[in-house]
Amino acid sequence: MKDLYEITRHLVWVTQFGLSICVPLVLSIAASVWLQKTFSLDGWVVAVGVILGILIAVNSLRYNLRAIERQGKGSSKKSPPPISFNQHG
Repeated sequence: MKDLYEITRHLVWVTQFGLSICVPLVLSIAASVWLQKTFSLDGWVVAVGVILGILIAVNSLRYNLRAIERQGKGSSKKSPPPISFNQHG
């Protein structure tokens, strides 16, 4: 049962990882194309949308990597062995 929990947890991380990269990019490009068509703007709007989407995706990627790293460090912490009478500082 614990293996199923671990597999599910990793699957959630992979899904979130992919969505955190794709969704900001797609939404910013779609918004910039909508702005271009609605207000009859030049192509620079789409270029700004792509750059903005990439920056947001990179920021989200960094945030997710930090969260994964914190989770990995938290599970590997071991308590120090108890001090016995023979181990004086």
